[in-house]
Amino acid sequence: QVQVVESGGGSVQAGGSLRLSCVASTDIHSRCMGWFRQAPGKEREGVATIYTFDGSTYYAASVKGRVTISQESAEKTLYLQMDSLKPEDSAMYYCATERTSGWRRQCSLFAHTYTIWGQGTQVTVSS
Repeated sequence: QVQVVESGGGSVQAGGSLRLSCVASTDIHSRCMGWFRQAPGKEREGVATIYTFDGSTYYAASVKGRVTISQESAEKTLYLQMDSLKPEDSAMYYCATERTSGWRRQCSLFAHTYTIWGQGTQVTVSS
């Protein structure tokens, strides 16, 4: 079963940038993968997802234009480049994927769709 491990979180000032990485234990071909976040007292929400077969990407309205999700299949790695960070972006960020690979028409931004999760990496943005 695939496992994922996130890294790259940290503390930055508003307007700054961070790049999160998610390394998978196996091949990530042909599956939905994504980044999600959860702030204290709030539900986990989708940030961005990608279908690794063709690189189709999906973004939450709150981050569109400020974040970019990408993959490096050979390195079994998913990235989230975050720019123009705001204090409201502060949260624990999680990488997630599906248990099986296959054809997907699109990749959901709903957390319940995904069954494999990493431990998370903290992002803190100060004003």
